[in-house]
Amino acid sequence: MSHVPPLSAIDPEGEPLLHTRDYRVDAYRAGPTTLRLRGQLRDTKPDGLWVLVEDDKPMTIHHMIVDLIIEVPSLEITAAIPVMETRPHHECREILGRYEGLVGLSIARGFTHKVRELFGGPRGCTHVTMLLQAMAPVALQSIFSFMEPEPDGAPVDVRRRDEQRRVHFERNRGSCHVWADDGPMFNRLEAGEELPMPIWAEERFVELGIDTQVWIDRGA
Repeated sequence: MSHVPPLSAIDPEGEPLLHTRDYRVDAYRAGPTTLRLRGQLRDTKPDGLWVLVEDDKPMTIHHMIVDLIIEVPSLEITAAIPVMETRPHHECREILGRYEGLVGLSIARGFTHKVRELFGGPRGCTHVTMLLQAMAPVALQSIFSFMEPEPDGAPVDVRRRDEQRRVHFERNRGSCHVWADDGPMFNRLEAGEELPMPIWAEERFVELGIDTQVWIDRGA
């Protein structure tokens, strides 16, 4: 097999850029049991590649923003606020009210399928619907950060934290080969073992000269 360089080593400069799509999803602590998830999708055409070849500025053709207010630990959506900052047609915004149907859904497992079912095709906006599907995993990724430290600086409730961890691990079940029923994570949990540190955490601890035992002692 011939050696294939990593994509990070391939420099596409010199190849004409045609289009850029950016997704950004940020998670915020909106209250003691409330998470705010803000997603943005932006499509941009490079300068000189749209109708006006004389234009020397990139042109944004789609910019969609969605705020989801989510209760923790249930992960139920209690409010959904979609906004179209940039859209191609005046009529585009007429569909936004339909996304009120997100309220009451859980953003955990099954969310992506439900979003396609409710808002796919002519039932919604293609770009808002795709943005929602990109937002769901970020909510799950933010749960550990949400749980600790306690927002008011109070001591961590160990029993509550451990229960939240168990719920979080169950949400991961079947999500990939590592979290399969017979995969390495659940095998360790069922054997009563601690889960290994993530590679990114271990590398940062080493970089900072901090003993990795701290990860276990803090119940991460």
